Amino acid sequence: MVDYILVGLGLAGIAFCEKLEAHKKSFIVFDAGKKASSSVAGGIYNPVILKRFTAAWNAGDQIKRIDPFYGSLESKLGVKLDYKQSVHRIFHSVEEQNLWFEASDKPTLEPFLSQNIHPNKNKAVVAPFGYGEVLHSGRIDTALLLEKYRGYLLKQDKLIESSFEHHKLQVSDTLEYGSFKAKHIVFAEGFGMKHNPFFKNLPLVGNKGELLTIHAPELKLDTIIKSSVFIIPLGEDIYRVGATYNWKDKTPKATKEAREELLNKLDKIVACPYDVMEQDAGIRPTVIDRKPLVGRHSVYENFYILNGLGTHGVMIAPYVAEQLYDFIEKDSALDEEINIKRFM
Repeated sequence: MVDYILVGLGLAGIAFCEKLEAHKKSFIVFDAGKKASSSVAGGIYNPVILKRFTAAWNAGDQIKRIDPFYGSLESKLGVKLDYKQSVHRIFHSVEEQNLWFEASDKPTLEPFLSQNIHPNKNKAVVAPFGYGEVLHSGRIDTALLLEKYRGYLLKQDKLIESSFEHHKLQVSDTLEYGSFKAKHIVFAEGFGMKHNPFFKNLPLVGNKGELLTIHAPELKLDTIIKSSVFIIPLGEDIYRVGATYNWKDKTPKATKEAREELLNKLDKIVACPYDVMEQDAGIRPTVIDRKPLVGRHSVYENFYILNGLGTHGVMIAPYVAEQLYDFIEKDSALDEEINIKRFM
Protein backbone atom coordinates (compact mmCIF):
# COMPACT_ATOMS: atom_id res chain seq x y z
CA MET A 1 0.00 0.00 0.00
CA VAL A 2 1.39 3.39 -1.00
CA ASP A 3 0.04 6.87 -0.54
CA TYR A 4 0.25 7.73 -4.24
CA ILE A 5 0.47 6.26 -7.70
CA LEU A 6 1.90 8.84 -10.10
CA VAL A 7 1.55 8.37 -13.85
CA GLY A 8 4.12 10.30 -15.90
CA LEU A 9 7.60 11.63 -15.19
CA GLY A 10 8.04 14.90 -17.04
CA LEU A 11 8.59 18.21 -15.26
CA ALA A 12 5.16 18.05 -13.61
CA GLY A 13 5.76 14.50 -12.37
CA ILE A 14 9.20 15.31 -10.98
CA ALA A 15 7.88 18.38 -9.18
CA PHE A 16 5.12 16.33 -7.56
CA CYS A 17 7.57 13.58 -6.56
CA GLU A 18 9.62 16.24 -4.80
CA LYS A 19 6.57 17.37 -2.80
CA LEU A 20 5.83 13.76 -1.82
CA GLU A 21 9.40 13.10 -0.72
CA ALA A 22 9.55 16.34 1.24
CA HIS A 23 6.48 15.22 3.22
CA LYS A 24 7.60 11.58 3.52
CA LYS A 25 4.74 10.21 1.46
CA SER A 26 5.16 6.78 -0.14
CA PHE A 27 4.65 6.53 -3.90
CA ILE A 28 5.29 4.60 -7.08
CA VAL A 29 5.71 6.14 -10.54
CA PHE A 30 4.69 4.60 -13.86
CA ASP A 31 6.49 5.94 -16.92
CA ALA A 32 7.54 4.03 -20.02
CA GLY A 33 10.47 6.31 -20.76
CA LYS A 34 9.25 7.61 -24.10
CA LYS A 35 10.73 10.95 -25.11
CA ALA A 36 8.69 13.59 -23.29
CA SER A 37 8.25 17.16 -24.47
CA SER A 38 10.25 18.18 -21.37
CA SER A 39 13.32 16.37 -22.69
CA VAL A 40 13.35 18.24 -26.01
CA ALA A 41 12.42 21.65 -24.60
CA GLY A 42 14.77 24.61 -24.62
CA GLY A 43 14.41 24.72 -20.84
CA ILE A 44 14.30 28.52 -20.64
CA TYR A 45 12.74 30.23 -17.67
CA ASN A 46 11.76 33.71 -18.74
CA PRO A 47 9.21 35.87 -16.88
CA VAL A 48 8.32 37.99 -19.93
CA ILE A 49 6.36 37.25 -23.10
CA LEU A 50 8.76 38.95 -25.48
CA LYS A 51 6.49 39.07 -28.50
CA ARG A 52 4.08 41.38 -26.70
CA PHE A 53 6.23 42.74 -23.83
CA THR A 54 3.86 41.40 -21.16
CA ALA A 55 4.52 39.47 -17.96
CA ALA A 56 4.11 35.70 -18.10
CA TRP A 57 1.23 34.30 -16.06
CA ASN A 58 2.00 34.45 -12.32
CA ALA A 59 5.62 35.27 -13.19
CA GLY A 60 6.66 36.77 -9.86
CA ASP A 61 5.49 33.81 -7.78
CA GLN A 62 7.00 31.29 -10.18
CA ILE A 63 10.42 32.91 -10.60
CA LYS A 64 11.05 32.99 -6.84
CA ARG A 65 10.69 29.19 -6.76
CA ILE A 66 13.39 28.54 -9.38
CA ASP A 67 16.45 28.75 -7.12
CA PRO A 68 15.19 26.64 -4.18
CA PHE A 69 13.54 24.01 -6.37
CA TYR A 70 16.26 23.40 -8.94
CA GLY A 71 19.02 24.07 -6.40
CA SER A 72 17.63 21.24 -4.27
CA LEU A 73 17.53 18.94 -7.30
CA GLU A 74 21.14 19.79 -8.16
CA SER A 75 22.21 18.79 -4.65
CA LYS A 76 20.12 15.62 -4.68
CA LEU A 77 21.25 14.43 -8.11
CA GLY A 78 24.82 15.72 -7.99
CA VAL A 79 24.63 17.56 -11.34
CA LYS A 80 24.40 21.15 -12.58
CA LEU A 81 20.98 21.95 -13.98
CA ASP A 82 20.45 25.70 -13.59
CA TYR A 83 22.38 28.07 -15.87
CA LYS A 84 21.81 31.74 -15.09
CA GLN A 85 21.70 33.45 -18.46
CA SER A 86 20.10 36.76 -19.37
CA VAL A 87 17.73 36.78 -22.30
CA HIS A 88 18.61 39.50 -24.81
CA ARG A 89 15.69 40.50 -26.99
CA ILE A 90 16.82 41.86 -30.37
CA PHE A 91 15.18 45.16 -31.31
CA HIS A 92 14.18 45.58 -34.94
CA SER A 93 13.36 49.30 -34.82
CA VAL A 94 13.40 52.43 -32.69
CA GLU A 95 9.68 51.87 -32.15
CA GLU A 96 10.42 48.54 -30.45
CA GLN A 97 12.95 50.25 -28.21
CA ASN A 98 10.30 52.76 -27.17
CA LEU A 99 7.76 49.99 -26.50
CA TRP A 100 10.37 48.28 -24.30
CA PHE A 101 10.86 51.45 -22.23
CA GLU A 102 7.11 51.82 -21.82
CA ALA A 103 6.80 48.19 -20.69
CA SER A 104 9.68 48.48 -18.22
CA ASP A 105 7.79 51.21 -16.34
CA LYS A 106 4.84 48.90 -15.62
CA PRO A 107 4.77 47.51 -12.06
CA THR A 108 4.42 43.90 -13.23
CA LEU A 109 7.41 44.15 -15.58
CA GLU A 110 9.73 46.59 -13.82
CA PRO A 111 11.54 43.81 -11.85
CA PHE A 112 12.25 41.85 -15.02
CA LEU A 113 13.19 44.39 -17.72
CA SER A 114 16.45 46.31 -17.71
CA GLN A 115 16.00 49.94 -18.70
CA ASN A 116 19.33 49.98 -20.51
CA ILE A 117 19.64 49.37 -24.24
CA HIS A 118 22.61 47.10 -24.91
CA PRO A 119 24.46 47.85 -28.15
CA ASN A 120 25.38 44.88 -30.29
CA LYS A 121 29.13 44.26 -30.26
CA ASN A 122 29.00 40.77 -31.75
CA LYS A 123 29.79 40.80 -35.49
CA ALA A 124 28.22 37.36 -35.83
CA VAL A 125 24.79 38.65 -34.74
CA VAL A 126 22.54 40.93 -36.79
CA ALA A 127 21.13 43.45 -34.29
CA PRO A 128 21.63 47.05 -35.50
CA PHE A 129 19.14 48.42 -32.94
CA GLY A 130 20.68 46.55 -30.01
CA TYR A 131 19.07 44.45 -27.29
CA GLY A 132 16.77 44.70 -24.31
CA GLU A 133 17.80 42.55 -21.36
CA VAL A 134 15.42 40.31 -19.40
CA LEU A 135 16.50 39.85 -15.78
CA HIS A 136 16.01 36.77 -13.56
CA SER A 137 16.09 34.45 -16.56
CA GLY A 138 18.09 31.34 -17.41
CA ARG A 139 18.03 27.77 -18.61
CA ILE A 140 17.40 24.40 -16.97
CA ASP A 141 19.02 21.34 -18.54
CA THR A 142 15.73 19.45 -18.73
CA ALA A 143 17.10 16.44 -20.62
CA LEU A 144 19.75 15.84 -17.96
CA LEU A 145 17.19 16.39 -15.19
CA LEU A 146 14.84 13.75 -16.60
CA GLU A 147 17.67 11.27 -17.13
CA LYS A 148 19.13 11.65 -13.64
CA TYR A 149 15.78 11.70 -11.87
CA ARG A 150 14.77 8.44 -13.54
CA GLY A 151 17.97 6.88 -12.27
CA TYR A 152 17.34 8.27 -8.79
CA LEU A 153 13.86 6.73 -8.62
CA LEU A 154 15.03 3.41 -10.08
CA LYS A 155 17.63 3.05 -7.32
CA GLN A 156 14.83 3.47 -4.77
CA ASP A 157 12.49 1.02 -6.55
CA LYS A 158 9.98 3.83 -7.04
CA LEU A 159 9.77 3.72 -10.83
CA ILE A 160 8.03 1.16 -13.02
CA GLU A 161 9.29 1.57 -16.59
CA SER A 162 6.15 0.55 -18.42
CA SER A 163 3.09 2.21 -19.89
CA PHE A 164 0.12 2.66 -17.59
CA GLU A 165 -2.94 0.70 -18.76
CA HIS A 166 -5.88 2.72 -17.53
CA HIS A 167 -8.43 -0.06 -17.99
CA LYS A 168 -6.63 -2.17 -15.39
CA LEU A 169 -7.20 0.39 -12.65
CA GLN A 170 -9.76 -0.87 -10.14
CA VAL A 171 -11.59 1.45 -7.79
CA SER A 172 -13.14 0.54 -4.45
CA ASP A 173 -12.29 1.93 -1.02
CA THR A 174 -8.70 2.03 -2.27
CA LEU A 175 -7.14 2.08 -5.73
CA GLU A 176 -5.75 -1.15 -7.12
CA TYR A 177 -3.48 -1.52 -10.12
CA GLY A 178 -1.96 -4.95 -10.49
CA SER A 179 -0.18 -5.70 -7.25
CA PHE A 180 -0.22 -2.05 -6.16
CA LYS A 181 -2.72 -0.40 -3.85
CA ALA A 182 -2.83 3.33 -3.22
CA LYS A 183 -4.84 6.06 -1.56
CA HIS A 184 -4.54 8.50 -4.47
CA ILE A 185 -3.54 8.55 -8.12
CA VAL A 186 -2.15 11.58 -9.95
CA PHE A 187 -1.99 11.68 -13.74
CA ALA A 188 0.86 13.82 -15.09
CA GLU A 189 1.00 12.37 -18.58
CA GLY A 190 1.56 15.45 -20.71
CA PHE A 191 0.02 15.11 -24.15
CA GLY A 192 -0.54 11.41 -23.34
CA MET A 193 -3.58 12.59 -21.41
CA LYS A 194 -5.49 12.35 -24.71
CA HIS A 195 -5.53 8.56 -24.15
CA ASN A 196 -6.62 8.82 -20.51
CA PRO A 197 -10.32 7.80 -20.29
CA PHE A 198 -10.79 9.67 -17.02
CA PHE A 199 -9.61 13.11 -18.17
CA LYS A 200 -9.56 12.93 -21.98
CA ASN A 201 -12.43 15.39 -22.34
CA LEU A 202 -10.46 18.26 -20.85
CA PRO A 203 -9.37 20.79 -23.53
CA LEU A 204 -5.73 19.79 -23.85
CA VAL A 205 -4.98 20.72 -27.46
CA GLY A 206 -1.21 20.37 -27.64
CA ASN A 207 1.14 21.93 -30.11
CA LYS A 208 4.25 20.50 -31.71
CA GLY A 209 7.59 22.18 -31.20
CA GLU A 210 10.79 21.47 -33.08
CA LEU A 211 14.32 22.63 -32.29
CA LEU A 212 17.72 22.44 -33.93
CA THR A 213 21.10 21.93 -32.29
CA ILE A 214 23.89 23.71 -34.14
CA HIS A 215 27.67 24.06 -33.90
CA ALA A 216 28.80 27.66 -34.53
CA PRO A 217 32.42 28.33 -33.46
CA GLU A 218 32.30 32.01 -34.48
CA LEU A 219 29.03 32.90 -32.75
CA LYS A 220 30.50 33.29 -29.24
CA LEU A 221 27.31 33.93 -27.29
CA ASP A 222 27.06 33.69 -23.50
CA THR A 223 23.50 35.03 -23.28
CA ILE A 224 20.23 33.73 -24.72
CA ILE A 225 19.20 35.65 -27.84
CA LYS A 226 15.53 36.12 -28.72
CA SER A 227 14.25 37.33 -32.06
CA SER A 228 11.90 35.28 -34.24
CA VAL A 229 13.58 32.29 -32.56
CA PHE A 230 15.61 31.70 -29.43
CA ILE A 231 19.34 30.95 -29.68
CA ILE A 232 20.41 29.19 -26.49
CA PRO A 233 24.13 28.69 -25.71
CA LEU A 234 24.91 25.22 -24.33
CA GLY A 235 28.70 25.60 -24.16
CA GLU A 236 31.55 24.45 -26.41
CA ASP A 237 30.13 26.51 -29.32
CA ILE A 238 26.92 24.45 -29.36
CA TYR A 239 23.51 26.18 -29.44
CA ARG A 240 19.85 25.22 -29.50
CA VAL A 241 17.62 27.07 -31.92
CA GLY A 242 13.85 27.08 -31.66
CA ALA A 243 11.14 26.65 -31.54
CA THR A 244 8.35 26.07 -34.01
CA TYR A 245 4.64 26.01 -33.13
CA ASN A 246 2.45 23.59 -35.07
CA TRP A 247 -1.15 23.15 -33.88
CA LYS A 248 -2.13 20.52 -36.48
CA ASP A 249 0.68 17.94 -36.59
CA LYS A 250 0.57 15.78 -33.45
CA THR A 251 3.26 13.27 -34.52
CA PRO A 252 6.59 13.24 -32.65
CA LYS A 253 8.69 13.05 -35.80
CA ALA A 254 10.97 15.89 -36.90
CA THR A 255 9.96 17.48 -40.21
CA LYS A 256 11.72 19.06 -43.16
CA GLU A 257 9.28 21.99 -43.06
CA ALA A 258 10.19 22.88 -39.49
CA ARG A 259 13.89 22.61 -40.26
CA GLU A 260 13.55 25.03 -43.16
CA GLU A 261 11.48 27.44 -41.07
CA LEU A 262 14.07 27.50 -38.28
CA LEU A 263 17.00 27.88 -40.67
CA ASN A 264 15.31 30.74 -42.52
CA LYS A 265 14.74 32.60 -39.26
CA LEU A 266 18.22 31.80 -37.95
CA ASP A 267 19.89 33.12 -41.11
CA LYS A 268 18.30 36.52 -40.50
CA ILE A 269 19.89 36.72 -37.04
CA VAL A 270 23.38 35.26 -37.40
CA ALA A 271 26.10 36.22 -39.86
CA CYS A 272 28.49 33.33 -39.40
CA PRO A 273 28.76 29.74 -40.61
CA TYR A 274 27.24 26.89 -38.60
CA ASP A 275 26.50 23.18 -38.88
CA VAL A 276 23.22 21.53 -37.90
CA MET A 277 23.95 18.66 -35.53
CA GLU A 278 20.47 17.48 -34.57
CA GLN A 279 16.75 18.13 -34.86
CA ASP A 280 14.26 17.28 -32.11
CA ALA A 281 10.48 17.38 -31.87
CA GLY A 282 7.94 17.06 -29.07
CA ILE A 283 4.27 17.78 -28.36
CA ARG A 284 3.76 20.46 -25.72
CA PRO A 285 0.77 19.88 -23.40
CA THR A 286 -0.99 23.18 -24.07
CA VAL A 287 -4.52 24.21 -23.05
CA ILE A 288 -6.96 26.45 -24.89
CA ASP A 289 -6.74 29.18 -22.22
CA ARG A 290 -2.96 28.71 -21.72
CA LYS A 291 -3.34 27.78 -18.06
CA PRO A 292 -2.48 24.43 -16.44
CA LEU A 293 -4.96 21.64 -15.71
CA VAL A 294 -4.96 20.82 -12.00
CA GLY A 295 -7.64 19.26 -9.83
CA ARG A 296 -9.85 16.32 -8.85
CA HIS A 297 -12.00 14.11 -11.03
CA SER A 298 -15.71 14.91 -10.82
CA VAL A 299 -16.66 11.31 -9.99
CA TYR A 300 -13.59 9.52 -8.61
CA GLU A 301 -12.55 11.54 -5.59
CA ASN A 302 -9.03 10.13 -5.34
CA PHE A 303 -8.19 10.72 -9.03
CA TYR A 304 -6.20 13.88 -9.77
CA ILE A 305 -4.61 15.58 -12.74
CA LEU A 306 -1.43 17.67 -13.05
CA ASN A 307 -0.99 18.72 -16.65
CA GLY A 308 -1.08 21.48 -19.26
CA LEU A 309 2.18 23.21 -18.38
CA GLY A 310 2.65 24.27 -22.00
CA THR A 311 5.70 26.28 -23.01
CA HIS A 312 6.60 27.46 -19.49
CA GLY A 313 6.89 24.09 -17.74
CA VAL A 314 10.25 24.89 -16.12
CA MET A 315 8.68 27.85 -14.31
CA ILE A 316 5.20 26.47 -13.67
CA ALA A 317 5.99 22.95 -12.42
CA PRO A 318 7.05 23.78 -8.82
CA TYR A 319 4.04 26.07 -8.33
CA VAL A 320 1.34 23.72 -9.62
CA ALA A 321 2.83 20.71 -7.80
CA GLU A 322 2.60 22.61 -4.51
CA GLN A 323 -0.93 23.71 -5.33
CA LEU A 324 -2.07 20.14 -5.96
CA TYR A 325 -0.30 18.65 -2.95
CA ASP A 326 -1.82 21.22 -0.58
CA PHE A 327 -5.22 20.69 -2.19
CA ILE A 328 -5.07 16.94 -1.54
CA GLU A 329 -3.33 16.82 1.82
CA LYS A 330 -4.32 20.10 3.45
CA ASP A 331 -7.69 20.70 1.81
CA SER A 332 -6.42 24.06 0.55
CA ALA A 333 -8.28 25.81 -2.23
CA LEU A 334 -6.78 25.57 -5.71
CA ASP A 335 -5.98 28.69 -7.66
CA GLU A 336 -9.19 29.17 -9.69
CA GLU A 337 -7.18 29.91 -12.82
CA ILE A 338 -5.73 26.39 -12.89
CA ASN A 339 -8.61 24.40 -11.37
CA ILE A 340 -10.15 22.03 -13.94
CA LYS A 341 -13.57 23.00 -12.61
CA ARG A 342 -13.39 25.99 -14.93
CA PHE A 343 -14.18 23.58 -17.79
CA MET A 344 -16.96 21.65 -16.06
